[in-house]
Amino acid sequence: MDINNLQRENIKNLKPYSTARDEYKGQASVFLDANENGYGSPLDVNFNRYPDPLQLDLKDAISKIKGVPIENTFLGNGSDEAIDLLFRAFCEPGKDNVIILPPTYGMYEVSANINNVEARKVNLLPNYQLDLEKIAEAIDENTKLIFICSPNNPTGNSIIRTDIETVLANFQGLVIIDEAYINYAKQRTFIKELTEYPNLVILQTFSKAWGLAALRLGMAFAARPVIDILNKVKPPYNINQATQDLALKALENIAQVNEWIKITVAERENLSEALIDLPIVKKVHASDANFILIEVIDALKTYDALVNQGIIVRDRSKVTLCEGCLRITIGTPQENEILLAALKALNP
Repeated sequence: MDINNLQRENIKNLKPYSTARDEYKGQASVFLDANENGYGSPLDVNFNRYPDPLQLDLKDAISKIKGVPIENTFLGNGSDEAIDLLFRAFCEPGKDNVIILPPTYGMYEVSANINNVEARKVNLLPNYQLDLEKIAEAIDENTKLIFICSPNNPTGNSIIRTDIETVLANFQGLVIIDEAYINYAKQRTFIKELTEYPNLVILQTFSKAWGLAALRLGMAFAARPVIDILNKVKPPYNINQATQDLALKALENIAQVNEWIKITVAERENLSEALIDLPIVKKVHASDANFILIEVIDALKTYDALVNQGIIVRDRSKVTLCEGCLRITIGTPQENEILLAALKALNP
C-alpha cells in the first residue's frame, strides 16, 4: 500500500510553513530570527522562545518507554488534533467518507462534520464487538478511514484482536485504533504491529493514566509516510514549551503512574462487584478501561439524584446500544465509597 496515494491531492502538493527553528537547528547565543521578545517572560520561567516544532526531546523520552522510533511518532494538542489532521490530510470534503462504530468516542463524528466528510455509522453488535460483515458492506472506493476505539468509550470493553486484524488486512485505507484507555486493559497495545500494517494508526494519550488531561497532549504512532504527512499539515508550533517540559518531567515518574494504574484496576473490580448487588442496577458491563458502564432502572432519575449530592457521572442513556446506562469513572477509594453510599440510598 502506498500511503501517499491516500492523501488529498492538494496535500500532496502542499509546501508546509517553514519556521525559524526549522531553518536553523544549531547552537547560538544571539537569536534574531523569529521576532521573539529577547528580554524574557514576566514569569519565573522564560517562555519567550518558540518551542521545538517537532518536540524531538519529548519524542525521544516517549520512544524509550513505548519502543517506537521518533520518526513513527506524532504529538498533538490532545488526540483530538491528530483525529482532525487525519481528516484534513486524507479526506476530500464532500467526496470521501469514513466509518465509525457506535457507540464510540464522539469526536470522530464531530471532526467528520467539521471537515464536511460523510461519517458512515456501522453499529457494534449487541455484545459491543465489530460487525465485520456490515463494515465490509459500508466500504466503497471513497472510504479513507475506519475508527476503532479499543478499549471502547463508552462501553469499556476491548475489541476482539483478530477482528481488528481482519479489518487491517482487508481495508485499503487507514485504520485508526484509539487506545486512550490501553493502560487499564488486559489486551496489549497494537504498537508492535506497526511494522506489519502500513495502514495502521494508533492513538494514545497523556490524559488518562498519566493524569495530564489539562496539558492536552496526545500521541499518534504510524508508518513514516503517515507521520510525515501529519507533520506537514499540523500548525508549526502545535505543542507549547510548558507542555513539553512538564511531560518530560512526568515521564521520569513512571513508577507512580504504574501504581495508580494498579489501584484503579483493583478499584474497578471492587466497584463492579459492589454495584451489581444494588437493587437500582440492572447490569454492570465488563470494562478494560478506567470507567464502568452500568444499566440502571431509571438513568435520568439516578443521574439527577447523584447531581443533587454533588456526584457527577455521565448519562449515556440516549446513546445507541447504551439505553438506560450511566458511565462512571473509577475514582479514588474514598470517592467510590461516596458514590456507592449515594446509590444504596436510592429507591429503585
